[in-house]
Amino acid sequence: MAFWWYGAVLYHVYLRSFRDSNGDGYGDLGGLLAGLDHIAALGADAIWLSPVNPSPDTDWGYDVSDYCAVHPELGTLAQLDEVIAEAAARGMRVLLDLVPNHTSDQHAWFLDARTARDAVHRDYYVWADPKNGGPPNNWLDDTGEPAWDWDGATGQYYLHNFLPTQPDLNWRNPQVGREFDAIMDFWCDRGVAGFRIDVANGLFKDAALRDNPSNAELLPGHLPVPGSHGQQHIYNYNQPEVHGVYRHWRARAAERTPQTLLLGETWVLHPSQLAEYYGDGDELQLAFNFPLIFACFSAREFARVIAETFAALPPGACPIWAGSNHDLPRLGTRWAGGDQAKMRLAHTVLALLPGVYGLYYGDELGMADSDIPAELQRDPLTLGGKNGQWPRDNARSPMRWTPDGGFTTGEPWLPLGPDPSLNVASQDADPDSMLSFTRDLLALRRAIHGGQLNGYEQLHVDDAVFAFATGPAVVVANFSGEEVSWAGVGETGTKPVAPWSALVYLVD
Repeated sequence: MAFWWYGAVLYHVYLRSFRDSNGDGYGDLGGLLAGLDHIAALGADAIWLSPVNPSPDTDWGYDVSDYCAVHPELGTLAQLDEVIAEAAARGMRVLLDLVPNHTSDQHAWFLDARTARDAVHRDYYVWADPKNGGPPNNWLDDTGEPAWDWDGATGQYYLHNFLPTQPDLNWRNPQVGREFDAIMDFWCDRGVAGFRIDVANGLFKDAALRDNPSNAELLPGHLPVPGSHGQQHIYNYNQPEVHGVYRHWRARAAERTPQTLLLGETWVLHPSQLAEYYGDGDELQLAFNFPLIFACFSAREFARVIAETFAALPPGACPIWAGSNHDLPRLGTRWAGGDQAKMRLAHTVLALLPGVYGLYYGDELGMADSDIPAELQRDPLTLGGKNGQWPRDNARSPMRWTPDGGFTTGEPWLPLGPDPSLNVASQDADPDSMLSFTRDLLALRRAIHGGQLNGYEQLHVDDAVFAFATGPAVVVANFSGEEVSWAGVGETGTKPVAPWSALVYLVD
């Protein structure tokens, strides 16, 4: 069976930084409505929206206080309905961010849970008694601090794998699962096509709350993994029970036409671990490939991770490839170091692999990370660089629509990127711009992969060249600063491949 996401392009909108419609300096649903034509013109098939739910914004929406409503600073439920309808009119679907690992400490469930040990919602969260006068174990949260906070009123610790304002839910309580069934139904009934599942490798924790071992793993050729803080997160993530949740959700997804898409934020190091979240084709349909995101930008490392991914995935599984997101440095910085040629090469390789291609807002313009001064940073989780945290705000700068900004008529919530040439209006009129390149690349992708899940064959890899075949295409990528030669497909002799560029052949 072919699904709509086969060969699709998923455009990731970090809503607060996309476009502002009311002058308050924050991107919103009205701004997204105004920018839908831009996304459609790229050739996107679907949009993934960062959280739109009400939230105190201690983690900018990933601390949800109401799962079935829209944050009033971002718009209204009627506007979200309009986004879904207008996107559909342009041939695009909408995915929402679903945050099932934790809630806000201002959610009604947690406000009730901390009133008493026998409160109705107490068992919705993970509580534990002190151990040796301190926290129940050695787990660290995403900031590198102890993952347990003391609740003096009830005399127990509660777990938070992220900020103390984000208490972890207890998925060993079946009622939590029933709540999320209802939440997903609420949004699917409104036309939402699927969900990007935040912290998809979380949810369940070790029942015995065992200590995590120290010395976080760093694979050869890979970049350091944020959030490890010297521990291997064996017992607070990747528990086997989580797969039962995804089998249940997948069975429910299959009851809808078209099938609801489940896309996991699967923060794992190995393709073999990634494959576990696909199950036997009965769990998530898509899982973000963090092993590739954490790989170094080289021919051999890309080839290795991609080959390991296809070898590990179950038959018929659909991969998704993305180089940037709201939590990590943009590919324009992390891989390309601000070099436009390297950016184009990275996008070419990712976009022409079979599966789904994820494109982060602004990457189509060549945006790299900003260097936002500490006094202007807004992300509480990484503010001040505690325990070596990288400031995520640098990858969240508002998008420029015109040379002078065009993002808002007010004061932007974060400073705009420093390069005024990285804007939609100027690049739209320039056939040599990154925007024009991206549109052409996605048109080529559609010709190769549109509506189908093609195979993959590695043809060659050395220190400079990575070549692969997929569908009717052969892609020859030069990951070096020197020109290389490649034997043309169906031709005699060789052809030059310029530094940091790719040749693409379409064959019968």
